[in-house]
Amino acid sequence: MKKQILLIVSALLTSYTLYANDNQQLTSETRGAIKALGAELKATLQSSMKSEGPIKALSVCNTKAPLLAQKVSNEKGMEVSRTSLKTRNELNAPDSWELAVLEQFEHRKAEGEAVKTIEYSEITQHNGNKVFRYMKAIPTDDVCLMCHGEKISQELSTEINKLYPNDKAIGFKKGDIRGAFSAVKVLE
Repeated sequence: MKKQILLIVSALLTSYTLYANDNQQLTSETRGAIKALGAELKATLQSSMKSEGPIKALSVCNTKAPLLAQKVSNEKGMEVSRTSLKTRNELNAPDSWELAVLEQFEHRKAEGEAVKTIEYSEITQHNGNKVFRYMKAIPTDDVCLMCHGEKISQELSTEINKLYPNDKAIGFKKGDIRGAFSAVKVLE
């Protein structure tokens, strides 16, 4: 009987170790995809801000951000996107899983966790598939505040309303959770 219990415990520990290793690998892959998207977005926005100012950067964000997300998704073999509790583009609205995670992120921030370290992942079902889902909080920094802060110039505000008539992504302060990167990798 002891031998059977030891075999069962050994099998469970082996199973858990394999699961933990798989999760670490999947987390590493999704972090890499999100880092790639973040770097592409940042470089594109910084370049347009520097050369043509915030109005042009807003236009670039409107047209290029979805294309960059699709490019990275194709390259990394998973769906990579951004979402928020306060979206600018309605196409980036969180699904029910993302909404729950974003609310959890806000709670974790309120409990004192640093926004830049907040992340969450799990294996779950999505669109009929077994998937690995991962989200990483996006901290609001100074550069975000020009278009997402409490004091936005009238000219920029007019352009935001023209491009995004249902914009809710304003009123942020430095250190707030601006939103999150989200990744979905199909496992089956």
